[in-house]
Amino acid sequence: MDKVNLSIAIIPMSHQFGWNSSTAGLVQSSFFWGYALSQLPGGWLAKLFGGRKVLEVGVLMWSLATICVPFAAGYMPALVLSRILVGIGEGVSPSAATDLIARSIPIEERSRAVAFVFGGLSVGSVAGLILAPSLIQTFGWESVFYLFGFFGVIWCFGFQFIEGQSAFAAEYITRRPQSIGSSPVTSNSSTKSWKDVGGSLKDVPWKSFFKSEAVWAMTYAHFCGSWGHYCCLSWFPTYFSEALDLNLTEAAWVSVLPPLASILVTSVASQVADKLISSGVETTKVRKICQTIAFLAPALCMTLSSLDLGLPPWGLVVILTSGLALSSFALSGLYCTHQDISPEYASILLGITNTVGAVPGIVGVALTGYLLDSTHSWSMSLFAPSIFFYLTGTAVWLRYASSKPQNFSKSD
Repeated sequence: MDKVNLSIAIIPMSHQFGWNSSTAGLVQSSFFWGYALSQLPGGWLAKLFGGRKVLEVGVLMWSLATICVPFAAGYMPALVLSRILVGIGEGVSPSAATDLIARSIPIEERSRAVAFVFGGLSVGSVAGLILAPSLIQTFGWESVFYLFGFFGVIWCFGFQFIEGQSAFAAEYITRRPQSIGSSPVTSNSSTKSWKDVGGSLKDVPWKSFFKSEAVWAMTYAHFCGSWGHYCCLSWFPTYFSEALDLNLTEAAWVSVLPPLASILVTSVASQVADKLISSGVETTKVRKICQTIAFLAPALCMTLSSLDLGLPPWGLVVILTSGLALSSFALSGLYCTHQDISPEYASILLGITNTVGAVPGIVGVALTGYLLDSTHSWSMSLFAPSIFFYLTGTAVWLRYASSKPQNFSKSD
């Protein structure tokens, strides 16, 4: 919710403060400065202090920073800093949540826990896009930041209360019959786990990672996919409002459609991919097919939207929604290859590609605003760069991607 609130509020804020598209792009991209820089440190802190504490601090940090946005809006450096702090808080949280799940959920229930927890991302996006317009029209744009930030502070108090149950939960889990291959989880495992992981981090084969063509393919594909995703996430409400002449409420409701459709596509794509692999189709081939769909579908739909075909606004909405929904095939393509090529280093590989994948949020979102001011064309500013990266990403992925397990040498 706190990631998408600004994409709606930026419209009335720009009118009030007289911001052009370049300034609006700068404000929206500042979130990703903190988000990109905190990915790897978040994993390190979660191992050092435990995911429970890092998650709590992260949510509290970004919630308080969200509440500060209305006070800082009239002074650009303070506004940018507040959004950077929101990005830092959100950047450390995925690693913290993952660490918490790994410590407290038995292995035979972990997949469902991960799907349930991280499914909150889509639910929050939908809820934020639905609630924000009504709040803005009734109470002003400031209310979105006050209310959403307040929700986060309340969450922290609730989380501290639940923390009191952790000792019982740990005792319950350790006394449960463990399946083969699962390890007991204890509340006192943080120190031991960090020592073990800390020692292995010294032996991480960084040089071998970057000698691998497959790792470079994953990194570039992550960058290309994030360019289209983050630029659309940030600019679509404005595009729907200005280019398609929808009011604020209509623009927000239309912006909800891609994440809603993505939920359906994700469930179908994952089942199809697993069925193909189980039937004997080579894993690399399946990953390449899925990722190619994830890139070419939005590229085609953006191309159609850029052409003057005389389509009504809702026709363009259907086309763009379909393209962005099909981009969710990436969850069965790119996002599985880290585990395919090296289960041992999958989290580190994801940290590398996810850090690079956050760069488009910094560069692409701001560049879109600059190009919009320069060209006054949504096709040139929003769609053309995304199409370029989707197409080049497809070419690199088909040429160099691989899901074959790789033995990275620790001697490097």
